[in-house]
Amino acid sequence: MKNKRFDNFPSDSPLWLTKFVRVYQKLSTTNLALLETIYHPHIIFIDPMHQVEGFEELYQYFENLYENLTLCEFVIDNVIAQDNEAAIYWTMSYQHNKLNNGELVTVLGTSHIKGEHDKVIYHRDYLDLGAMLYEQLPLFGKLTKWIKAKAAH
Repeated sequence: MKNKRFDNFPSDSPLWLTKFVRVYQKLSTTNLALLETIYHPHIIFIDPMHQVEGFEELYQYFENLYENLTLCEFVIDNVIAQDNEAAIYWTMSYQHNKLNNGELVTVLGTSHIKGEHDKVIYHRDYLDLGAMLYEQLPLFGKLTKWIKAKAAH
């Protein structure tokens, strides 16, 4: 799946940003221990489903998320950085046997991250939770897609 690797870093890119992108491009269900190499002990992590504070809570959250996945991969599409902040544009592909009939689901998203002391101390994800989760459920998915279609007219 990972046929595209983002390596287009300016030479003055901060270490925390370079490490973050490289780890996420190889992060999988089998190597979550890599998270400790990029996240600050006092990380604040926010996504459309949860907010967690501290590395231990974050690691537990990721373990729970990845527990039933057969595949989860990120492709970094673009990075825009300034000072101690960056916007990361990514494509996530995942498989879960109870979602989308066990077929691959692909979701586009963006992360706003901030670095401190060569680690990420703030990470907020922006993504379409309907496309990632709700639309992948048998009955709720049809309803979600119907609501989106009606809202577009």
